[in-house]
Amino acid sequence: MAPDGVVLRLPPNVPRVRPNRFIRWLARSMLRLGGWRMAGTFPDLPKIVLIGAPHSSNWDGVWGFAAKVALGLDIKILGKDSLFKVPVVGALLRHLGVIPVDRNKPQGVVEQAAQMIRDADRLWFGLAPEGTRKPVERWKTGFWKIAKAADVPVLPAYFHYPDKTIGIGEPFTLSDDMAADVARIRAWFRPWQGKHHGTT
Repeated sequence: MAPDGVVLRLPPNVPRVRPNRFIRWLARSMLRLGGWRMAGTFPDLPKIVLIGAPHSSNWDGVWGFAAKVALGLDIKILGKDSLFKVPVVGALLRHLGVIPVDRNKPQGVVEQAAQMIRDADRLWFGLAPEGTRKPVERWKTGFWKIAKAADVPVLPAYFHYPDKTIGIGEPFTLSDDMAADVARIRAWFRPWQGKHHGTT
């Protein structure tokens, strides 16, 4: 592990932000003091749907955002538009890469997210396929539908708590068989263990 707690570097086409130096140092320090390391390689792709699993604790979000800020990686995440009604909260969420979404729009959340990706020159979109911190028998399929509609690959990122690793896998190119793709991607995550309920 590198001294600053971050071993990965971002390729040229990956969207990035230039966070405040102190904030970036703080995020790197959090990872280092928490004992976390990063593994894998980011693909040099301008558009992607990134999924993170297993998701079993609110701490996943803490470590995930710390890694995002430490790397200077720009990942967009959808949040309820009602959360943005308080200006201070809305400003903070936008700074963290959260984008308001109107769940009442006729085209739905999937199409709003897919259109956002299609319209951008560079955009990485992130979400948790389990949709909850509790163990689930089936993943939600929104990530597949968004990636398929936007014609982008799915990038898996895992949390492995036994050795405190946040890892990046190889991108999955989707077929026309949603069930087979989801099963294939979920099988890839099987070795990784979350904080509270083991593998996904």
